[in-house]
Amino acid sequence: MGTIIAIVNQKGGVGKTTSAVNIAASIAAAERKTLLVDIDPQANATSGVGCEKGSNTLTSYEVLIGSATAKSAVQITKMPFLSIIPSDINLVGVELELINQPEREYNLKKTLSSIKDDYEFIILDCAPSLGLITLNALSAADSVIIPVQCEYYALEGLGQLLSTISMVKKNLNKNLEIEGVVMTMYDSRLRLSQQIVDEVKKYFGKKVFKTIVTRNVRLSEAPSFGKPVLLYDAISSGSRNYMQLGNEVIHRVARRKRQQQLTEQKVATA
Repeated sequence: MGTIIAIVNQKGGVGKTTSAVNIAASIAAAERKTLLVDIDPQANATSGVGCEKGSNTLTSYEVLIGSATAKSAVQITKMPFLSIIPSDINLVGVELELINQPEREYNLKKTLSSIKDDYEFIILDCAPSLGLITLNALSAADSVIIPVQCEYYALEGLGQLLSTISMVKKNLNKNLEIEGVVMTMYDSRLRLSQQIVDEVKKYFGKKVFKTIVTRNVRLSEAPSFGKPVLLYDAISSGSRNYMQLGNEVIHRVARRKRQQQLTEQKVATA
């Protein structure tokens, strides 16, 4: 069964979509069948993998409101092993359309359950908010990755995000875990960058990924060419960072699954 990971931070400009696209691409490069699900109305992940939408293209909007299945909305990308469910601006209206629907927080979970076994990893690129769409992602996910930028306001809003994750775990998805925190936009020339890393490590401890994503021009340019950085410039520091991070994610998920199996076995034999 596949693992669903939500990339989430309600603060904009933290490298969330960049991380979602490039983590998904790096996992796919390791020949793991991967699905990227764009549930951000800005649709940057969609354009970031070069997905071109036509007038009849099904998107995560149709999937969330229930007028299309997840399988029917999947599109292949230029990368082997990487597919995408694209997004578009219509997602802005989803909250109003679902307001009176019972159990509306589980719409994404229900539809993804039909294709979860088809992929090893399903990566959800969430909107920079804590609204209904993000709640759907957290209800569907096995774990979350939180991107945190190495800048002055890095920790702003993190408390609210952690409270939301805790609330979702208590009321909607008891199995939800924090897979890890990834530090982005690191600038080795700035002392502040290292101070932010140290501060985040103090709070999250081993949850912080060893890989730190540095500032990189190629990483910033890649989306305008509709490519993950791995396809745009495979030898750039951004590409190397995300390949290392993708490898860390694969190993963390495998370790977490082994621990869960051991726990279940102990409970079963108790």
